[in-house]
Amino acid sequence: MAALSVCISVILTGCSSEKNAQQASITAVGSTALQPFVEAAAEQYTSDHYGVFVNVQGGGSGTGLSQIQEGAVAIGNSDLFAEEKPGIDAKKLVDHKVAAVGITPIVNKKDGIKNLTLNQLRDVFAGKIKNWKEVGGKDIPIVLVNRSQGSGTRSTFERWVMRGKQPAAAQEQDSTGMVRQIVSSTPGAISYVAFTYVDKTVQSLSIDNVQPLDKNVENNTWPIWSYEHMYTKGQPTGLTKKFMQYVLSPSIQESILPKMGYIPISHMQVSRDANGRITAAK
Repeated sequence: MAALSVCISVILTGCSSEKNAQQASITAVGSTALQPFVEAAAEQYTSDHYGVFVNVQGGGSGTGLSQIQEGAVAIGNSDLFAEEKPGIDAKKLVDHKVAAVGITPIVNKKDGIKNLTLNQLRDVFAGKIKNWKEVGGKDIPIVLVNRSQGSGTRSTFERWVMRGKQPAAAQEQDSTGMVRQIVSSTPGAISYVAFTYVDKTVQSLSIDNVQPLDKNVENNTWPIWSYEHMYTKGQPTGLTKKFMQYVLSPSIQESILPKMGYIPISHMQVSRDANGRITAAK
Protein backbone atom coordinates (compact mmCIF):
# COMPACT_ATOMS: atom_id res chain seq x y z
CA MET A 1 0.00 0.00 0.00
CA ALA A 2 2.85 2.34 0.87
CA ALA A 3 4.45 1.67 -2.52
CA LEU A 4 1.16 2.39 -4.27
CA SER A 5 0.87 5.70 -2.41
CA VAL A 6 4.36 6.68 -3.53
CA CYS A 7 3.51 5.88 -7.15
CA ILE A 8 0.33 7.91 -7.03
CA SER A 9 2.22 10.80 -5.44
CA VAL A 10 4.85 10.75 -8.20
CA ILE A 11 2.23 10.62 -10.92
CA LEU A 12 0.27 13.52 -9.43
CA THR A 13 3.40 15.56 -8.94
CA GLY A 14 4.39 14.92 -12.53
CA CYS A 15 0.97 16.00 -13.74
CA SER A 16 1.12 19.14 -11.62
CA SER A 17 4.57 20.02 -12.96
CA GLU A 18 3.43 19.50 -16.53
CA LYS A 19 0.39 21.71 -15.95
CA ASN A 20 2.56 24.49 -14.48
CA ALA A 21 4.94 24.26 -17.42
CA GLN A 22 2.06 24.57 -19.84
CA GLN A 23 0.90 27.72 -18.08
CA ALA A 24 4.33 29.43 -18.10
CA SER A 25 4.06 32.62 -20.13
CA ILE A 26 5.39 36.17 -20.31
CA THR A 27 4.41 39.24 -22.32
CA ALA A 28 6.71 41.71 -24.11
CA VAL A 29 5.20 45.00 -25.28
CA GLY A 30 6.45 48.14 -27.02
CA SER A 31 8.61 49.18 -29.96
CA THR A 32 7.25 48.18 -33.35
CA ALA A 33 10.76 48.62 -34.78
CA LEU A 34 11.99 45.80 -32.54
CA GLN A 35 8.80 43.75 -32.70
CA PRO A 36 9.73 41.57 -35.73
CA PHE A 37 12.91 40.38 -34.01
CA VAL A 38 11.26 39.71 -30.65
CA GLU A 39 8.48 37.79 -32.41
CA ALA A 40 11.01 35.68 -34.33
CA ALA A 41 13.06 35.00 -31.19
CA ALA A 42 9.91 34.14 -29.23
CA GLU A 43 8.71 31.74 -31.90
CA GLN A 44 12.04 29.94 -32.02
CA TYR A 45 12.37 29.85 -28.22
CA THR A 46 8.89 28.46 -27.60
CA SER A 47 9.30 25.86 -30.33
CA ASP A 48 12.39 24.61 -28.50
CA HIS A 49 10.82 24.78 -25.02
CA TYR A 50 7.60 22.85 -24.68
CA GLY A 51 4.89 24.41 -22.51
CA VAL A 52 6.06 28.05 -22.49
CA PHE A 53 4.60 31.01 -24.34
CA VAL A 54 6.06 34.44 -25.09
CA ASN A 55 3.37 36.90 -26.11
CA VAL A 56 4.76 39.81 -28.18
CA GLN A 57 2.80 43.01 -28.82
CA GLY A 58 3.56 46.41 -30.35
CA GLY A 59 2.14 49.73 -29.22
CA GLY A 60 5.27 51.87 -29.41
CA SER A 61 8.19 52.59 -27.11
CA GLY A 62 6.15 54.83 -24.81
CA THR A 63 3.73 52.00 -24.19
CA GLY A 64 6.56 49.55 -23.57
CA LEU A 65 8.23 51.80 -21.02
CA SER A 66 5.05 52.74 -19.18
CA GLN A 67 3.83 49.12 -19.06
CA ILE A 68 7.09 47.76 -17.70
CA GLN A 69 7.30 50.55 -15.11
CA GLU A 70 3.80 49.63 -13.92
CA GLY A 71 4.76 45.96 -13.77
CA ALA A 72 1.97 45.09 -16.20
CA VAL A 73 4.31 43.11 -18.49
CA ALA A 74 7.54 41.16 -18.16
CA ILE A 75 9.46 43.07 -20.83
CA GLY A 76 9.11 46.58 -22.23
CA ASN A 77 10.64 47.04 -25.70
CA SER A 78 11.87 50.53 -26.56
CA ASP A 79 13.86 52.47 -29.16
CA LEU A 80 14.54 55.03 -26.44
CA PHE A 81 16.61 55.10 -23.30
CA ALA A 82 14.22 55.11 -20.36
CA GLU A 83 15.85 58.39 -19.30
CA GLU A 84 14.54 60.04 -22.47
CA LYS A 85 10.90 59.40 -21.66
CA PRO A 86 9.20 61.83 -19.25
CA GLY A 87 7.52 60.12 -16.32
CA ILE A 88 9.72 57.03 -16.44
CA ASP A 89 11.95 56.24 -13.45
CA ALA A 90 14.93 54.66 -15.17
CA LYS A 91 16.49 53.69 -11.84
CA LYS A 92 13.81 51.05 -11.32
CA LEU A 93 14.38 49.46 -14.74
CA VAL A 94 17.18 47.29 -16.10
CA ASP A 95 18.29 48.06 -19.65
CA HIS A 96 19.14 45.11 -21.90
CA LYS A 97 20.50 46.53 -25.18
CA VAL A 98 19.87 43.85 -27.80
CA ALA A 99 20.69 45.63 -31.06
CA ALA A 100 21.06 48.89 -32.94
CA VAL A 101 18.88 49.87 -35.87
CA GLY A 102 19.08 52.59 -38.48
CA ILE A 103 16.08 54.75 -39.34
CA THR A 104 15.63 56.00 -42.88
CA PRO A 105 13.27 58.37 -44.65
CA ILE A 106 11.09 56.58 -47.20
CA VAL A 107 9.12 58.07 -50.08
CA ASN A 108 6.64 56.88 -52.66
CA LYS A 109 8.46 55.63 -55.75
CA LYS A 110 6.61 58.14 -57.96
CA ASP A 111 8.12 61.11 -56.09
CA GLY A 112 11.33 60.95 -58.12
CA ILE A 113 13.60 61.49 -55.11
CA LYS A 114 16.56 59.40 -53.97
CA ASN A 115 18.69 61.89 -52.02
CA LEU A 116 18.11 64.93 -49.81
CA THR A 117 20.42 67.04 -47.72
CA LEU A 118 19.75 66.95 -43.99
CA ASN A 119 18.57 70.55 -44.17
CA GLN A 120 16.15 69.72 -46.99
CA LEU A 121 14.77 66.76 -45.06
CA ARG A 122 14.25 68.97 -42.01
CA ASP A 123 12.48 71.62 -44.13
CA VAL A 124 10.23 68.97 -45.70
CA PHE A 125 9.01 67.81 -42.30
CA ALA A 126 8.77 71.38 -41.04
CA GLY A 127 6.42 72.15 -43.95
CA LYS A 128 8.75 74.67 -45.63
CA ILE A 129 9.17 72.52 -48.74
CA LYS A 130 5.73 71.57 -50.04
CA ASN A 131 6.34 70.08 -53.50
CA TRP A 132 8.93 67.55 -54.64
CA LYS A 133 9.89 69.71 -57.63
CA GLU A 134 11.50 72.14 -55.14
CA VAL A 135 14.21 69.57 -54.42
CA GLY A 136 14.61 68.03 -57.87
CA GLY A 137 11.72 65.60 -57.83
CA LYS A 138 8.47 65.49 -59.75
CA ASP A 139 5.71 68.09 -59.58
CA ILE A 140 3.82 66.32 -56.80
CA PRO A 141 2.61 67.88 -53.53
CA ILE A 142 4.36 66.43 -50.49
CA VAL A 143 2.25 64.31 -48.15
CA LEU A 144 3.74 63.99 -44.68
CA VAL A 145 3.15 60.82 -42.68
CA ASN A 146 4.35 60.88 -39.10
CA ARG A 147 4.53 58.33 -36.31
CA SER A 148 2.45 58.89 -33.18
CA GLN A 149 3.76 60.77 -30.17
CA GLY A 150 4.56 57.59 -28.22
CA SER A 151 6.84 56.27 -30.94
CA GLY A 152 10.53 55.83 -30.19
CA THR A 153 11.21 55.91 -33.93
CA ARG A 154 9.61 59.35 -34.09
CA SER A 155 11.60 60.59 -31.10
CA THR A 156 14.84 59.39 -32.69
CA PHE A 157 13.97 60.95 -36.05
CA GLU A 158 13.05 64.29 -34.50
CA ARG A 159 16.14 64.31 -32.30
CA TRP A 160 18.63 63.77 -35.10
CA VAL A 161 16.78 65.38 -38.03
CA MET A 162 14.49 68.11 -36.68
CA ARG A 163 16.90 69.13 -33.89
CA GLY A 164 14.31 71.16 -32.03
CA LYS A 165 12.49 72.45 -35.10
CA GLN A 166 8.73 72.02 -34.91
CA PRO A 167 7.34 69.44 -37.36
CA ALA A 168 4.38 70.44 -39.53
CA ALA A 169 0.93 69.03 -38.88
CA ALA A 170 0.60 65.60 -40.50
CA GLN A 171 -1.36 62.40 -40.25
CA GLU A 172 -0.01 60.12 -37.54
CA GLN A 173 0.18 56.35 -37.43
CA ASP A 174 0.88 53.98 -34.53
CA SER A 175 2.19 51.16 -36.71
CA THR A 176 5.40 51.12 -38.74
CA GLY A 177 3.78 48.64 -41.11
CA MET A 178 0.86 51.01 -41.73
CA VAL A 179 3.28 53.88 -42.37
CA ARG A 180 5.01 51.85 -45.07
CA GLN A 181 1.69 50.85 -46.61
CA ILE A 182 0.48 54.45 -46.80
CA VAL A 183 3.75 55.70 -48.30
CA SER A 184 3.80 52.92 -50.89
CA SER A 185 0.26 53.69 -52.06
CA THR A 186 0.25 57.51 -51.84
CA PRO A 187 2.07 59.59 -54.50
CA GLY A 188 3.93 62.44 -52.80
CA ALA A 189 4.15 60.64 -49.45
CA ILE A 190 7.18 60.64 -47.18
CA SER A 191 7.77 59.13 -43.76
CA TYR A 192 10.52 57.21 -41.93
CA VAL A 193 10.97 53.63 -40.77
CA ALA A 194 13.60 51.36 -39.29
CA PHE A 195 15.86 49.74 -41.90
CA THR A 196 14.17 46.44 -41.08
CA TYR A 197 10.90 47.65 -42.63
CA VAL A 198 12.29 48.84 -45.98
CA ASP A 199 11.14 46.71 -48.90
CA LYS A 200 10.61 47.03 -52.66
CA THR A 201 7.31 48.89 -52.26
CA VAL A 202 9.02 52.13 -51.12
CA GLN A 203 12.13 54.18 -51.91
CA SER A 204 14.58 54.82 -49.09
CA LEU A 205 16.52 58.09 -49.25
CA SER A 206 20.20 58.87 -48.93
CA ILE A 207 21.06 61.90 -46.83
CA ASP A 208 23.89 64.15 -48.03
CA ASN A 209 24.73 61.27 -50.42
CA VAL A 210 25.26 58.85 -47.52
CA GLN A 211 23.27 55.66 -48.03
CA PRO A 212 21.14 54.12 -45.27
CA LEU A 213 23.32 51.06 -44.71
CA ASP A 214 24.27 49.13 -41.58
CA LYS A 215 27.98 49.87 -42.08
CA ASN A 216 27.23 53.60 -42.04
CA VAL A 217 25.27 53.24 -38.80
CA GLU A 218 28.09 51.24 -37.22
CA ASN A 219 30.54 54.16 -37.55
CA ASN A 220 27.88 56.91 -37.12
CA THR A 221 28.28 58.19 -40.69
CA TRP A 222 24.51 57.68 -40.80
CA PRO A 223 23.33 59.63 -37.75
CA ILE A 224 19.68 58.51 -37.53
CA TRP A 225 19.86 55.35 -35.46
CA SER A 226 18.93 54.08 -32.05
CA TYR A 227 19.54 51.19 -29.74
CA GLU A 228 16.85 48.58 -29.33
CA HIS A 229 16.25 48.05 -25.63
CA MET A 230 14.39 45.33 -23.79
CA TYR A 231 13.66 46.64 -20.30
CA THR A 232 12.80 44.61 -17.22
CA LYS A 233 11.63 45.90 -13.86
CA GLY A 234 14.62 44.91 -11.78
CA GLN A 235 16.80 41.95 -12.66
CA PRO A 236 14.79 39.35 -14.58
CA THR A 237 13.88 36.02 -13.00
CA GLY A 238 12.23 32.79 -14.10
CA LEU A 239 11.06 32.57 -17.71
CA THR A 240 11.87 36.25 -18.31
CA LYS A 241 15.50 35.65 -17.33
CA LYS A 242 15.75 32.55 -19.52
CA PHE A 243 14.25 34.33 -22.52
CA MET A 244 16.53 37.35 -22.10
CA GLN A 245 19.56 35.06 -21.88
CA TYR A 246 18.39 33.40 -25.08
CA VAL A 247 17.90 36.74 -26.88
CA LEU A 248 21.36 37.94 -25.84
CA SER A 249 23.13 34.65 -26.62
CA PRO A 250 25.85 34.79 -29.32
CA SER A 251 23.98 32.36 -31.55
CA ILE A 252 20.90 34.61 -31.71
CA GLN A 253 22.90 37.83 -31.88
CA GLU A 254 24.93 36.60 -34.84
CA SER A 255 22.20 34.71 -36.70
CA ILE A 256 18.67 36.06 -36.36
CA LEU A 257 19.58 39.73 -35.81
CA PRO A 258 21.65 40.34 -38.98
CA LYS A 259 19.29 38.32 -41.16
CA MET A 260 16.41 40.55 -40.08
CA GLY A 261 18.29 43.80 -40.68
CA TYR A 262 19.30 44.61 -37.11
CA ILE A 263 22.86 45.39 -36.04
CA PRO A 264 24.35 43.35 -33.18
CA ILE A 265 25.78 45.57 -30.45
CA SER A 266 29.17 43.91 -30.93
CA HIS A 267 29.32 45.32 -34.48
CA MET A 268 29.00 48.94 -33.38
CA GLN A 269 32.19 50.99 -33.65
CA VAL A 270 30.69 53.81 -31.61
CA SER A 271 28.61 54.06 -28.46
CA ARG A 272 25.86 56.60 -27.72
CA ASP A 273 24.45 57.50 -24.31
CA ALA A 274 21.05 58.88 -23.34
CA ASN A 275 22.34 62.43 -23.79
CA GLY A 276 23.43 61.70 -27.34
CA ARG A 277 27.16 61.75 -26.63
CA ILE A 278 29.15 59.61 -29.05
CA THR A 279 32.27 57.74 -27.94
CA ALA A 280 34.31 54.88 -29.36
CA ALA A 281 32.78 51.51 -28.57
CA LYS A 282 34.59 49.52 -25.90
